[in-house]
Amino acid sequence: MIPYVREIKFDYGACDQVSPLIRRVVANNPGPFTYLGTGTYIVGRGEVAVIDPGPDLPEHLDAILAAIPGERVSHILVTHHHSDHSPLAGPLKAKTGAPIHGCAVGARAAESMVVTEAGSDFGFTPDISLCGGGQVLQGPGWTMEAIATPGHTSNHICFALKEENALFSGDHIMGWSTTVVSPPDGDMTAYMESLELIKAREFTTLWPTHGPPVTEVTPFIQAYIDHRRAREAQVLGALAQGHGRIKEMVPVLYAEVDSRLHPAAARSVLGHMIDLVRRGKVATDGEAGLDSDYRLVG
Repeated sequence: MIPYVREIKFDYGACDQVSPLIRRVVANNPGPFTYLGTGTYIVGRGEVAVIDPGPDLPEHLDAILAAIPGERVSHILVTHHHSDHSPLAGPLKAKTGAPIHGCAVGARAAESMVVTEAGSDFGFTPDISLCGGGQVLQGPGWTMEAIATPGHTSNHICFALKEENALFSGDHIMGWSTTVVSPPDGDMTAYMESLELIKAREFTTLWPTHGPPVTEVTPFIQAYIDHRRAREAQVLGALAQGHGRIKEMVPVLYAEVDSRLHPAAARSVLGHMIDLVRRGKVATDGEAGLDSDYRLVG
């Protein structure tokens, strides 16, 4: 079982000091994919970085600016192009002049569009590319490293705050829920590799864009990994019982999940199928898709 953390106290639009270097402002955009809303993080004092400005809500832009009177935004950092993360980056840049850092949307992103409330910001194009990760971004008293974490999306970037051994994990790892992996832009093989990469870094705290922080980091990530492997085993078990179509499996495998999330869950099962086909455990005729017939190999 994943030891979810879901308790969080805040007021929409208020700025809360959540650690010595980190402030948070939560947007009023709750939903099945955003939990209680998008948490925009402000790092540093005087000269600050803003992480995941969030949805294009004028009142959220006003709240971010009200949180930093007399301060300068030097970096706007975006974890990925979904509409609850990146659209406000442009308006925030227009108000502050700060460049936008992130990884541009890939050509296949539109094909991954799930029926979600969050949606996608297909026009997202940063001023400074962080694709591939490894870049170091700095301000007075803070140092951030971009870490490429493809899987949820092909352009997902996490940001490590050196001074607090903390990670802004975007949607890669969330305390309140698992993460949607929707092919072809989402990739289960890459996602599992990215989870292992972050686990190996042994961060003290994860700050997801939605929900509260994760403070028991290594066991939490291991539980995330174990959950995916258990889901994979369930998929293989369903195939062994003769259920060869994804749409037959989802209501059974995700019986405990809000039915509004079942279309996204079907995409995650597809991600598992593509990964299993790559590894030679499952076969299908033609390209793996939602409506394909799958069978075990061997």
